[in-house]
Amino acid sequence: MEKEFSVQNPLGIHSRPAGALMKKAKTFTCDITIAKGDKSVNAKSIVGLLSLEMRYGDKVTVKASGEQEEEAVNELGTMLESVLE
Repeated sequence: MEKEFSVQNPLGIHSRPAGALMKKAKTFTCDITIAKGDKSVNAKSIVGLLSLEMRYGDKVTVKASGEQEEEAVNELGTMLESVLE
């Protein structure tokens, strides 16, 4: 399953929101990736998330496969589309 979301944090996804995304991703047993452009990273890796350099307004795709995939995509997407601090 996959869906596209728009980053809504005015400061982008810096270390604090990336940490929150990673912690949420680790609560799911499924494989989760986040892609921006042609680069895709494991959502359970803070280094990977930071390497995407997600900025305000960027379109990113959240993909998940396995148990709880729909819930994982929707919850991480909701976080990306909110103002994380």
